Amino acid sequence: MNVLVLAAHPDDEVLGCGGTIARLSNEGHKVTVAILGQGVASRFPKDSREAISEISALRRRSQDAGRILGAAEVLHYDLPDNRFDSVDLLDVVKLIEEIGLRVKPDEVYTQHGGDLNVDHQITFRATLTAFRPVKNNHPTAIYTYEVASSTEWAFCNYEPKFSPNTFWDISEFMAKKENALAAYALELRGYPHPRSLIAIRNQASDRGARIGATAAEAFMCIWKRI
Repeated sequence: MNVLVLAAHPDDEVLGCGGTIARLSNEGHKVTVAILGQGVASRFPKDSREAISEISALRRRSQDAGRILGAAEVLHYDLPDNRFDSVDLLDVVKLIEEIGLRVKPDEVYTQHGGDLNVDHQITFRATLTAFRPVKNNHPTAIYTYEVASSTEWAFCNYEPKFSPNTFWDISEFMAKKENALAAYALELRGYPHPRSLIAIRNQASDRGARIGATAAEAFMCIWKRI
């Protein structure tokens, strides 16, 4: 099975489905991660040397994280950080369509549309448009994942609300997820921030308890063809 994981920013893919990437890879599936945005650039003056340097370093870290999780490939694109709304939605859709033609995914995991972050919202909408279920369009299922400090901080005020209906047991792969997060150490925070290791472990334990596992990741199945 070919699996495509779409992420607006580097680290979203690990926070949302790092354990699932590791599990699917371990099961022999080919997982491709596509990171659409530059990441961190909004923290610096536009096109500054510091911004360019940080983007380059972050991309190296995302490659390291991908190797830890067993991803077959990590692709990078240049949508402006926290400014996806400055790009025509059609251009984002076309970018994802191009990725789809390259990967030919059987399943797609993408950002959730009810997140606080505007880049996540646009990635979600563009994904659904690019992979609408028409003849010869490849995916058989689309899932959205939650991202700490973005999904829960919307406080269910944006639609669609994150109501998980699919859970992957990642008990055997939580260590790999944490190792991949270590590659993004500069993006982590101290407890009780949601992107602290303690909070991330607590979330995995909570999701796992719902299905009788020690750790799990939660997803919302948007549609699935059976």
